[in-house]
Amino acid sequence: METAGAPGGAREGAPERTSDRGPAGPGRPGRPERPGAAGWVPGGAGVEALREAARGCRGCELWEPATQVVFSAGDVHGRLALVGEQPGDQEDRRGVPFVGPSGRLLQRAVAEAGIDVATTYVTNAVKHFRFTQEAPGKRRVHSSPDVAHVTACRPWLAAELAQVDPEVVVCLGATAARALLPKDFRVTKHRGQLMRLSTSRGEKTFLGTIHPSAVLRVPQEQRDAAYAGLVADLRLAAGALG
Repeated sequence: METAGAPGGAREGAPERTSDRGPAGPGRPGRPERPGAAGWVPGGAGVEALREAARGCRGCELWEPATQVVFSAGDVHGRLALVGEQPGDQEDRRGVPFVGPSGRLLQRAVAEAGIDVATTYVTNAVKHFRFTQEAPGKRRVHSSPDVAHVTACRPWLAAELAQVDPEVVVCLGATAARALLPKDFRVTKHRGQLMRLSTSRGEKTFLGTIHPSAVLRVPQEQRDAAYAGLVADLRLAAGALG
């Protein structure tokens, strides 16, 4: 499901940053290969076929250190889709999105907002866990995806949303917003605003808000307010379903 603000290829003028991790591309020492996922996405495939095909994706270098691809979960015909950033450590190990601390907080917020979790589709903008690690066996530390990773992985996101065809899409955090919302969108300025955007399946409603991990990162005395803001934004999304 392509949006007007985010074409399927790289965004015009978007900086192409590279990671210092991963294999170097042929003839480009020190630069990882990022051909993009389009070559691995089967045309017209349903969500289950897309999930299976994603296991073989080599669209960027993140596949190699990750345990496995983490594609999506939930109702493949859900009226509402929640799009996060990337899998975390627990998601990478279990192969399911939003099963770690952020996921548990999100499930609580979704329920409190009056959204039926069972009829919601959940996915991420980037399908492999990006992390740093001092040595094998040491703790894996989350590292945010680069713009190039979001661009490389976007064909999967576009294909799955086209199949699910949700009425409302909630972008959780800046990475998801970068993948789907207009390039001038900023979570700090525009969160909680309902937007009607053109997609390959017609006009859909989009809303950007904070990622649930942002609630966990703020000081304890600010956490209740941050959580309440997330719930309020999700309630707006629920209301847009009618």
